[in-house]
Amino acid sequence: MSHGPEWHFAERPTIEHLQAMGYGFVAPAEHSSLRDGDNQVLFRPHFIDGLMRINGIDRVSAEAAYGELAAISDNEAWLKVLRGDYARKVIGQETRQTLRVIDFLDPGNNRFSVTHQLRVKAENTRKPDVVVYVNGIPLVVIEAKSPLNVKDKTGEAFEQIRQYERDIPRLFFSNVFNIVTDGALVLYGATGSGSKYFGAWRDPWPKTDADFPDPLAKGLWCLLEPRRLLDLIAHYVVFEKTETGTIKKICRYQQFRAVNRIVDRVIEGKHRQGLIWHTQGSGKSLTMVFAALKLKTHRTIQSEALTNPNILVLTDRIDLHSQISGTFVACGLPNPTAIESIKDLLALIRSGKDGHTALSTIFKFQGSKQAIANSENWIVMVDEAHRTQEKDLGAYLRATLPNARFFGFTGTPVKKDDKNTYENFGVPGEGYLDKYGIDDAVADGATVPIYYTGRKTDWHIDEAKIDILFDTWFAELDDDKLNEIKKRGVQIEDLVKHPRRIELIAYDIWTHFKQYAQPDGFKAQIVAIDREAVILYQQALTKVIAEDLQAEGVEPAEALARADAMSACVYSINQEDGKPSEDAHKQAIRTALKVHYLDAEAEKLTKKAFGRKGEDPQFLIVCDKLLTGFDCPIESVMYLDKPLKEHGLLQAIARTNRVSDARKRNGLIVDYIGVSGHLEAALSSYRADDVKNAMRDLDDLRNQLRAAHAAVVALMRPLKRKANDQDGLKAEYDAFVKLLGSEDKWFDFKAKARSFIALYETLSPDPSVLEFTADLKWIANFLRYGTQHFEKRQAFDQLNYSEKIREMLEQHLEATGLSVTVKLRHITDPDFWEEFDPAEKTEDDLMTAAIRKTTELRKTVTERIDDSPHQYGKFSERLRQLLQKLDSAQLSWADKLKAAEELAKEIADEDEAHVDTGLSADAYGILHILNGFEVGPKGEELAVSLEELYTDPAFAPAGWWEKDGLRKNLRQQVRLMAHEAGLSRFREVPEEVETYALKHFAGR
Repeated sequence: MSHGPEWHFAERPTIEHLQAMGYGFVAPAEHSSLRDGDNQVLFRPHFIDGLMRINGIDRVSAEAAYGELAAISDNEAWLKVLRGDYARKVIGQETRQTLRVIDFLDPGNNRFSVTHQLRVKAENTRKPDVVVYVNGIPLVVIEAKSPLNVKDKTGEAFEQIRQYERDIPRLFFSNVFNIVTDGALVLYGATGSGSKYFGAWRDPWPKTDADFPDPLAKGLWCLLEPRRLLDLIAHYVVFEKTETGTIKKICRYQQFRAVNRIVDRVIEGKHRQGLIWHTQGSGKSLTMVFAALKLKTHRTIQSEALTNPNILVLTDRIDLHSQISGTFVACGLPNPTAIESIKDLLALIRSGKDGHTALSTIFKFQGSKQAIANSENWIVMVDEAHRTQEKDLGAYLRATLPNARFFGFTGTPVKKDDKNTYENFGVPGEGYLDKYGIDDAVADGATVPIYYTGRKTDWHIDEAKIDILFDTWFAELDDDKLNEIKKRGVQIEDLVKHPRRIELIAYDIWTHFKQYAQPDGFKAQIVAIDREAVILYQQALTKVIAEDLQAEGVEPAEALARADAMSACVYSINQEDGKPSEDAHKQAIRTALKVHYLDAEAEKLTKKAFGRKGEDPQFLIVCDKLLTGFDCPIESVMYLDKPLKEHGLLQAIARTNRVSDARKRNGLIVDYIGVSGHLEAALSSYRADDVKNAMRDLDDLRNQLRAAHAAVVALMRPLKRKANDQDGLKAEYDAFVKLLGSEDKWFDFKAKARSFIALYETLSPDPSVLEFTADLKWIANFLRYGTQHFEKRQAFDQLNYSEKIREMLEQHLEATGLSVTVKLRHITDPDFWEEFDPAEKTEDDLMTAAIRKTTELRKTVTERIDDSPHQYGKFSERLRQLLQKLDSAQLSWADKLKAAEELAKEIADEDEAHVDTGLSADAYGILHILNGFEVGPKGEELAVSLEELYTDPAFAPAGWWEKDGLRKNLRQQVRLMAHEAGLSRFREVPEEVETYALKHFAGR
């Protein structure tokens, strides 16, 4: 067992904290007696004892249940079992009995265990650091690695978890979530989550940070304290069905806190309402799902108040109703009923029956004044609560359900003077029952920050000078037209829609979009002042894009068609649109409004296409629709030409705040109408604290970039930098390596360099970045060189850079000849072998070559072991020895280079070893698996047969790897062939051969 820094700083303290919370420790020596084999993960005695203890059944029935449950290989099916959805016949009972594997009501009736170094045998045998068990079922895997980077979620720990999920899937059939920790930071994510979905549990409510000795203790208590872990399993995990597949989701801390506050309030019965502000993009719809799930199933609570409640979820807009209904259904909530008419609503709430989960718009209460008999048994969750108080809607709702409990949800803060919302949903003196503000979401990485930049054009509008501007801009209009407009009063719309202004802004939008969003596949919304402006923008944008495409050599007709497809207009139809008009301009607009209108189905398809990378449209042009409730992570920029304020402004700009891939660091509002110049006034009706960072000035980012650049350059100050050619730059890189000296200084430099590069990327193509471009190229490419030198591994930073930066850096590498220095070669590349020749190399050249070759070999060995561990596993130790030699002060760089060459030759020899045996490379790889089972003289013949099995379309037709039935048949064939060949452990062979086949034969 390793007793390195990870054991001391992370793994051991994790186990100790869990023991202090009541977990029993299972030593690695006990693993074999608790499992049915090294490739099994359930602790059989714990599991069977738990079934008997919790359900009062006999051992024979418990063992039969164990056999059934051990065969489940689906994560969603396992969650249902964990929640008590499993029944079977037991001795002494006539009918099937529900069998619980966890006692949620009495945590003390469960066995909580923690173990470490659990060896799970497979094609790639793995040993996770720490595994948490309840009643013999592995529920949480903890990977201890140091250090973690919370900002960009990079690090070995995440890669390790992904590797475990791939290589030892059996451990993750019953898994609920995973944790990575470096002994301080604790991040968690649901089974199968990518690193960007891992987050910290920042608030230990109902405790405070002061209650814990250190961050590790806090993080582990929040997630794994027995009662909390049971609560999470019972109520806070859902499987959401999407078009692209099923996504497993686990709550964030604000959802857990808000839902438990709601449930506590229902149980206490003192107050019958509460107001929840969770900022847009932070998962408000899912919070409502978790609330409904806990109120309906309340597996961890026995309370009269929760016996069989009715739940009603209300929205005030059709699109929000569709969105929330969709989320409830997709998350598999028990029988949610989407109410489609007033008649249906009244029939349901007046039925006198309980146990409903209903979803409706508040408008269906219009005119309803008669109270229902059992209103005290209704729990009403109202989305965008402040809007439902308008007109008499709130009054009709409360007249019908006078004794219901009301919980108001809002994605924007409630205004200072909004007495009704506080009165109808709040408790005097409380404000919000739960608050999760804009800054909280950004700090957690739940949303990205929103920045704004004002674009001044010659056609900038100053509302104070509207009449003067009109006289100047419309001087060419005939007098009749001028007088007609002046008579009705000049409106801002008249100025905003001036044809020349629209043309100029359309050109500016396209120029900015091409440089800012398009290179990384992001998309944009254009917000126009009204429906006419939507059409004008569509026409102007199509024209400017078509001209651009023609300049690139595209035929005019094709250019126009492609340009037209790049934008889509989304607006509501108006009965005026079909009327003819004698005014030619009006008639042209009405015709265009009919042409570009999307009905409900077409709009749905367009929104989906907009959400997909690489598909048109690139722009959605809107005026009112899609400014609320439209979640689209691919949208990174909004071009704003509509004077929005207050709630409308907060809702609209939040379309850009959804988290996407690592390249989306923020949302950007490009303001053509001047909103950002009067931001304080536009948001003045809110408490300043609630909205202070709703939109941040791009100037803040420019200042951050200057500061980040200064921090990096300070570390480089003693270095003389003048070179432009390959030799000169390499000499500078070597000099800087020496200047940094220690690993600590290198890691400090790397962190500061990454911060500088990230800010540069975020701002680009803003002109403010240009003064830093030369330094960026030097620093970013040095990161690749430095990673090889200090960490003896390949740098992957460049893979996360945005396309616009990556292209610039690659061009710089080629132009300076530096690509030879920083790019790694593969062992199959003939040029790979040239660098081993020590002739005419200086000591510095020998050092560079030895480090490069070792880095390349590390990559090669990792790839080979990943590909065929039985064949190449022996090189793991050889690589470790080479890395030790590299750090040795006794050996010269020439000797170190020689050692690297010896290892390279051994790997190359192994690559060709199959040739002498007469076997193909794949059959030879399978033979190495069989040798692990002491196959004897029949090995080669069996290896060839197994290769043929997986490459013969009769047994393995195209797509076999995606079909469970075909895979099962192939495994049975392998088992039979292994048995006939006389292998004593023939049952273990199929799994390992299948793992090899999935890597080598799938997709052929």
